[in-house]
Amino acid sequence: MFVGREKELSILSMRWKSEKFECVIIYGRRRVGKTALINEFCKNKPHIFFTGLESTVKENLQNFSQNIFEATGRTANAPIYTDFNAALLDVAQIANNKRLALVIDEFPYLAASYNGISSLLQKTIDHKYKNTKIFLILCGSSMSFMENQVLGAKSPLFGRRTSQIKLLPLNFFETVYFHPKYSLEELAILYGIAGGIPHYQLQFSEDLSLSDNIKQNLLEPSAYLFEEPINFLKQEVREPSNYNAIVQAIATGSSKLNEIATKTGLESSAAVGYLKNLISLSIVKKETPLGAKNSRHSIYKITDPLFRFWYRFIPRNYSQLQNGMIDAVYKKIEPHFSEYMGRVFEDICLEWLWEENAKEKLPFIFTEAGRWWGNDKIKKSQVEIDIIAKNEQNLIFCECKWKNEPIKVDILKILKEKSNIFECSSKYWYIFSKSGFSKECEKSTDETVRLISFKDMYNLYV
Repeated sequence: MFVGREKELSILSMRWKSEKFECVIIYGRRRVGKTALINEFCKNKPHIFFTGLESTVKENLQNFSQNIFEATGRTANAPIYTDFNAALLDVAQIANNKRLALVIDEFPYLAASYNGISSLLQKTIDHKYKNTKIFLILCGSSMSFMENQVLGAKSPLFGRRTSQIKLLPLNFFETVYFHPKYSLEELAILYGIAGGIPHYQLQFSEDLSLSDNIKQNLLEPSAYLFEEPINFLKQEVREPSNYNAIVQAIATGSSKLNEIATKTGLESSAAVGYLKNLISLSIVKKETPLGAKNSRHSIYKITDPLFRFWYRFIPRNYSQLQNGMIDAVYKKIEPHFSEYMGRVFEDICLEWLWEENAKEKLPFIFTEAGRWWGNDKIKKSQVEIDIIAKNEQNLIFCECKWKNEPIKVDILKILKEKSNIFECSSKYWYIFSKSGFSKECEKSTDETVRLISFKDMYNLYV
């Protein structure tokens, strides 16, 4: 099932229509849907699709040869090219100055087996492909390799790309199409577990209730997602045990560097290195109060929902789950879902704000948005604001409430009090609510106050 990616498909289609040589780099974390995007784009287009393997150069050349001959209908007893140079040159002959997509998926695996492939591609592009209509796509999941060895200034391929797409997880409003039978609250909870990773979303079946899905796909030890976070780290990093400890520490409330180092027993300098790698993998995010000029108040948070959910609930119940106590564990963790969903709902509200901003439906176009926390110097107290969206002159202050009751007007009053810390030309106040608003709260709206229910957010974009 293919969902979303309209923007990326539009970019690829525009490049395809250029009728000249194109070199498009597509990269992003594992499971995010890169191959599915490329397959969707290549539908009904002449193409050669090759996937690099974690194997020898000989086996990769054999597979590349087979893919080339299959694309041209010559599948019987397909010969193996003498080398990759001969194979790449033959692709130009096959194209015969007609549009042809050449896809090399998992390019980092190919480069690991044949470290001269980047230089060979550079030579082939410069002396052969540049004057053809070949549509070359290089795709990879190793973020560091793709950014440094393909896009980086020291790469032989530097300057050869005509476009690049860093594929990010889908936002909430795109993921709802995976499970249209679910209620709005169920869709949000599912997003809080599987996030915007299509491969994770597709593990859940609409034929089961959400609770049964969680039991079968997350709490059942034989399920794919049960070991996915640990397996992901094993694939991506050395010393996975240290990374595991760091993610576990953040998931259970240690957000500052010194807290993480203390919880894990690592030196702060070592923890910083591990955290940088987790950030590059899009598992962890370093967050500072919006507009802060230094990182003194920085905290770390888990950005990947599956990792956030898994490390919050699975390790502490691991032994029970391994001994078949799935129903008992579910009953134990279910009461915590509402608290867990508070941050998820903030993420969804922030996504909605960016969608509205792109369509110029807000009082002003903001340039940045995010959480804020700091000191109220007058009241001498700590203040947190769920979301602030701003440009140079204007601010929108947002409160996001995931509660099973209508929001009362007191919430708006408190938000306005918090905003007194800031000085700007214009201020606006937005309250987001899972369950609507009290009548008194609804009467408090004017051109500066907007009350937005989760249902209204959903209806605008789905």
